[in-house]
Amino acid sequence: MRKPLLSIIIPTRDRPHLLPHAVNSALAQTLDDLEVIVVDDASTQMAQLPQDSRLRVIRLEQSRGGSGARNVGTEAAQGRWVTYLDDDDRLLPQMAEVSLAAIARSSATPPIGVISGLEKVSDQGEVIKVRVPPTLCPKGSHFFLEDPEAGRSYATKQTLVVERAVVLQIGGWDEQFRSRVHSEFFLRLNPVCTLIGIPTVTYQLRSHSGTRVSGNPKLRQESFHRLIEKHWVAFESHPRQFAQFVYRHARNSWRQRQFRAALLAMGWALRINPNQTLRNFL
Repeated sequence: MRKPLLSIIIPTRDRPHLLPHAVNSALAQTLDDLEVIVVDDASTQMAQLPQDSRLRVIRLEQSRGGSGARNVGTEAAQGRWVTYLDDDDRLLPQMAEVSLAAIARSSATPPIGVISGLEKVSDQGEVIKVRVPPTLCPKGSHFFLEDPEAGRSYATKQTLVVERAVVLQIGGWDEQFRSRVHSEFFLRLNPVCTLIGIPTVTYQLRSHSGTRVSGNPKLRQESFHRLIEKHWVAFESHPRQFAQFVYRHARNSWRQRQFRAALLAMGWALRINPNQTLRNFL
């Protein structure tokens, strides 16, 4: 039996009202040579999913979190290429086709991954914000710690299409992280894989009132410190973006009314690079 070109992996837990929309968007790709793998992370509520020969569901008896579910899906995937879709988001129909076409056109030395445009949408489907990825992050770079390209955003990580073998080579997704999962993953991916960016919007990040793990204040504090500790050498070698990263954490902590954490982070950002930090207030 011929293996698919692309595997779309969807980790999920207790979102039966949202998951079908994500699955349908994956199955509706203009590229037909794919499989969709739903990894159910020990849900207590089952979703009604469409009948499709390209769809597989793997149910975990014990929860392993989003990273663990992604790892299970990656190990089970049969495609050469993989991408990951959150269960409350959706892909636009051309996502797979334009991403793989961009890789085919690239003259960069493999391995190559591609990221594309992303739009944040409201519950009503209104576009709130559009983000376009950096044009090129060469192999050996540290993605969001590099100086930003004008008009481009590193907050497009969800759109990644990359070879399954590369994901396995770097050890998959770190299951110690429940928040800042993508940031941690990309700090291991970019040093061994060139990332090209295309401006085409292919992914809809849904803004909704439901719970997001990434929005949990306690988890974000824990993962913030764990991320820096794990990748200390990379952060220390990029002081401007290190300071900016810590400043943004301080700002978000203040908005979440974690005032002590916000003040500590602001002081830390000033110590790392005072000029970069003070520039945010000008």
